[in-house]
Amino acid sequence: MTDQNSDQGLFNARLHIGVVSSVTAANVRVNLHEAGAASGSMLNGARYGLGEVGEFTVIESEHFALLGRIIEVRLPERDRHSLDHDSGAGANVAAVAVIQLLGTVTLDSMGIIAGVSSYPRLGDRVYSAPIGFLSTIPLRTGTSEKPTVTLNLGRVSGASVAAMVLTPEKIFGRHCAVLGATGGGKSYTVSRLIEECLRYRSKIILLDATGEYRKFNAGTKHVHLGSPTKEPDGSTKCSLPPTSFNELDFMALFEPAGKSQAPKLRAAIRSLRLVSINPSLASDRGLLVRANKPKRDILAEENKKETSKKLDDPSSAFNVSKLPNQILEECVYDIGLGNPPDDTKWGGYNQNDASYCMPMISRINSVLCSKALECVFGEDQGPSVTDQITSFISSADRLLRISLEGIPFEYHAREIIANALGRFLLAEARRKQFQTVPVIVVVDEAHNFLGRSFGSEDSLSRLDSFELIAKEGRKYGLNLCLATQRPRDITEGVLSQMGTLIVHRLTNDRDREMVERACGEIDRSASAFLPNLEPGEAAIVGVDFPIPLTIQINEPSVRPDSMGAQYQEHWAKS
Repeated sequence: MTDQNSDQGLFNARLHIGVVSSVTAANVRVNLHEAGAASGSMLNGARYGLGEVGEFTVIESEHFALLGRIIEVRLPERDRHSLDHDSGAGANVAAVAVIQLLGTVTLDSMGIIAGVSSYPRLGDRVYSAPIGFLSTIPLRTGTSEKPTVTLNLGRVSGASVAAMVLTPEKIFGRHCAVLGATGGGKSYTVSRLIEECLRYRSKIILLDATGEYRKFNAGTKHVHLGSPTKEPDGSTKCSLPPTSFNELDFMALFEPAGKSQAPKLRAAIRSLRLVSINPSLASDRGLLVRANKPKRDILAEENKKETSKKLDDPSSAFNVSKLPNQILEECVYDIGLGNPPDDTKWGGYNQNDASYCMPMISRINSVLCSKALECVFGEDQGPSVTDQITSFISSADRLLRISLEGIPFEYHAREIIANALGRFLLAEARRKQFQTVPVIVVVDEAHNFLGRSFGSEDSLSRLDSFELIAKEGRKYGLNLCLATQRPRDITEGVLSQMGTLIVHRLTNDRDREMVERACGEIDRSASAFLPNLEPGEAAIVGVDFPIPLTIQINEPSVRPDSMGAQYQEHWAKS
C-alpha cells in the first residue's frame, strides 16, 4: 500500500464512517457506523464529523476512489423512535447518509478528474475525506508540474492548518467572479486576491466603484476621476477624453427620443467628424452649414475612401461642444426651392424639425455642463486615464487602482465611463499589448456596469464592453474578475463565461438560481449549502475545480473600507 493510502493518507482507518448500501446514477447511500456518537472526532488538528451533512467523503472502490459530499443523513422510519429523548443519541442507531458523487481519484497518480469513472459496489468502505488531501485538490488537476506562482487564499473549512493554495491560471485563466450577499466577506476576498497577486510581477487594473480599496500602497498607482470624498496622497486626478466615447455612448448620454431626434443626432455627429477631417468645409463657427448650400463638395468629400472609413468609425473624434448648434444645422429641407425643385443643394431651415430637437439640445447642454461628466467635457481635469493605463503596463507598478467613487450616477455617467474604459482595454488587448503581460481587470460592484441598456427602442444603447471582454479577452491575455452582491443583475451570458466562481453566502433564491444556470459544476444540491456559509467562508466552483470546495478565506492585511455606519460610536455621543 502506497503512502497516500496509508494511515496518514486517503483511507485512514480512524476516518472510516460506513459502507455503501445502495447505488444510483446520482448518489449512493451509506450505512453509518458512528451515527449515534455525540460529536465528531479530532485528527491532526482538524475536526471530522464522521457522517455530518456537508462533509466530504471518499469511497474506496476497486480501481478508483470516489469523492463525494454528504447531502442528507436520516434514520429509517421504523428506527426513528429509537433515539433517546434525553441525550439525543441511541445505542444502535442505524442511520443512512446520502452522498452526492462529485469526482474520481486515480490511485496510481492521485490525480482528480470530474465525473464518475466507475460506480462503487455494495459494501465498499466509505471514509471522511482527509482535510490535507482536500486542500491539495486544486493542484492535483491539470498539469503535473509543480507551479512556481501560487496564491494562498485561505484554508479548508474546519481546519486551521490545511492551507488552500491555487494557481493564478485556475482562478483567473477563464475569468473569475466573486459573489456574495452583504456581509458575507466578498470585499475581503477581493482584497486577499489582490494582495496575493501583488507578491508577484502581476498587472492588475482595479475599477474601484466605492473607494473601499484605497489603502493599497506597495506597488500601487492610484488615479481617480471626478471628486471622490477621500483619496490617498499621491493619487492622480485624471480625465477621460471624449474620443474614448463612441456614437452609442453619446446616444446613451443624450437619450434622443422618437424617430426624429436620433437621426438628427447621428447626422450632426457625422457632420462634425467631416469638418474635423476637412476643416475647409467648416464655417467660421466650426460648423457644417447645409441650409441653401450646394451638396457637391460635401458629398464628394464623404465619398472619398479614406474619409468614408473615418466617418464610419464610431470612435472618430469630433468637437462635442459644437453638437447643439450642429443639430440645428441639420434641420434643413433636403431639396432647395425652385420650379422644378433644385436637388443640387439643400433647402432652408426646417423649423418643425428644429422644434422637435429642442428638448434633446437642452439635455445635451445640461450634460456638457454637468458636474457628473466634468472629467470628460471639462477643462484642466488632469492627464488622460487611458494614457495612465498605457504607461502602467510598461511600468514597475503591479496594481493600477482607478477610483470611480467621485463620479455621480447622474446621466448614467458612471456606467458609461466604466464601459468606455472597458472598451479601451479590449482595443489594447486586440492590438496584442497584453500577450506577454497578462492583465487582470477587477470590476467591483459589477452589477452597476454590466448588462445595462439605455435609450428608447429606436435608439437603444447597450453597454457591452465587459461582456465582450468576457467572451474574447482571454485569448488576448485580458481576464476579468467581477465582484458583485447581486448575481441576478449580471447577465447569464456574462456569468456563464466565468470559469471560476468564489461564492460567499447567498440568501436570495434568484441569485442562487442564476449561479446554478451559469455554472455547470454546481447543482441544486450544492447550492443548498450557500445560504448557510459563515462570514468569510466561500465555495469555489468552476471548470478547473472538479468538486465544489468550501474554504475559509484568510483575512487580508489590507482591509477594505467596507464598514457601515458606527452607531454605537456616534449615537452614544452627547
